[in-house]
Amino acid sequence: MNRCSWACASELEMHYHDHEWGVPVHDDRILFEFLILEGAQAGLSWSTILKKRDGYRAAFDDFDAEQIATYDSDKVAALLANPAIIRNRLKINSAITNARAFLEVQAKYGSFDLFIWQFSDGKTLQNHWQTGAEVPAYTSVSDAMSKTLKKLGFKFAGTTICYAFMQAVGMVNDHTVDCFRHDAVEQMGSF
Repeated sequence: MNRCSWACASELEMHYHDHEWGVPVHDDRILFEFLILEGAQAGLSWSTILKKRDGYRAAFDDFDAEQIATYDSDKVAALLANPAIIRNRLKINSAITNARAFLEVQAKYGSFDLFIWQFSDGKTLQNHWQTGAEVPAYTSVSDAMSKTLKKLGFKFAGTTICYAFMQAVGMVNDHTVDCFRHDAVEQMGSF
């Protein structure tokens, strides 16, 4: 069974690739989870984040944005002492800032889902890469998303992070054409 080359290093990466990566997500809580995890990944490998994902879920109240938006300095101190997550003050503070911005987006647009999927016109952008080397780190769409998110107050929302987010939540299908998931994800492509 052929997989995207990045997904073959561990069972955890294979499982994530086979069941989640590129599958369209329209649940606001899950979209928020990926937004926070992709920001946490900055400068690190995705495998590091996958290994700590359960720790993040526990430490960050299962990515409940309303809860996270209320975090105070005592909670930040507890998070900085928690070895189950990446203990980086800027990334922890950005999760709180992003929770507040996320709630504002929900209030304005009705859901984060409706807001974020507008960048891909409500459908998965279909690519047909032959090799992983062809897959870009960012695009004009992720540039626009990043610019808009930053204007709305989001942190750790650069274009590369936004593109990784788009890949994770199925806004773009970057499975290579020889990957067994490419065609299945292509069929899921819109809502």
